[in-house]
Amino acid sequence: MINLSQFEDKIKKGTIDNCYVFCGLDEEAIKDKIRVLERKILAENFVDLNFVKFDGDNLVNLDSVINACETLPFMSEKKIVLIYRANFLGEKEDGNKKSLYNELNSYLKNIPPTCTLIIYYIFKDKREKPSRKILSLEGKATVVKSDKIYGRELESKVKNIFQSKGKDIGNVELKLFCSLLSGDMGIIENEVEKLCCYAIDRDITKEDIYLLLNKKEDDDIFDLVDLIGDKKVKEAINSLNELMHKGDKANEILFMIERQFKLLYRIKYSLERMMSRDQICSEIKLPPFICEKLINQSKKFTISKLVGALDICLKWEKNLKSSSLDRKTQMELLLIETMTA
Repeated sequence: MINLSQFEDKIKKGTIDNCYVFCGLDEEAIKDKIRVLERKILAENFVDLNFVKFDGDNLVNLDSVINACETLPFMSEKKIVLIYRANFLGEKEDGNKKSLYNELNSYLKNIPPTCTLIIYYIFKDKREKPSRKILSLEGKATVVKSDKIYGRELESKVKNIFQSKGKDIGNVELKLFCSLLSGDMGIIENEVEKLCCYAIDRDITKEDIYLLLNKKEDDDIFDLVDLIGDKKVKEAINSLNELMHKGDKANEILFMIERQFKLLYRIKYSLERMMSRDQICSEIKLPPFICEKLINQSKKFTISKLVGALDICLKWEKNLKSSSLDRKTQMELLLIETMTA
């Protein structure tokens, strides 16, 4: 298994492999590397004819994928076949996912030299690791793990994003910007866009960054609500205590938990009305990668559980103002009540 930097080094040396399996949390970073492969492999005028894409969630078998791989490229030496969001590479499996994985595993050694097959799988949360399925593909495919980047490497990439939008940013402001965000390039690009639009005719200031940036706690709330959905009481309380230890106030944490449950309720309701993912993203007006996380998280709850969790949040919102119990104890009781309701 290699990381993104090692992948980039191989590409710079002109080494293009027959099959790539990307995995990690940052879908935008993975898509960026696929675009690098696209530019290296495909002639610009024939991209549409030689780049075939399949949604991993909609595959019943690999017949159409194999057929695309076996079909000769048009006016080009090679073509690319992509399976995106290949959830059959995760640990959890039903009969169809197991069948898809077995078909893929058998076919990898037969990919023709005229095709580069690319597959990617997005982790559900930052605790997830490459599955046994993914690890077993090493040797037949180049497995690339998309880790978040930090430090100078992150600052360099972020500065390039600002410059690509015709906006410069000072070193102090750049360091502040990077310190307030995780290394998720999808989130970063969204925040850069917001800042550029906000400070369209002037330099970006520290005040702009503090005003507009999403806090890192968003990820922590995703994790906390995940633990609530899994009914992991001890881990949820530890996560809560970590947030409070960082200096977050109880009412702010409660607000974020309540907001998360409201979003999950809207998404769960939309899914039950058979709305597509694109329609849901458009309706809740959040970036696709956040929407995807929320859709996956909503599967851990029923509508009634989400309504119950919101009622509990409202009750404890009143308790925080009136009860004599300390805030930490009240928040722990809130978590226990949502998990046992």
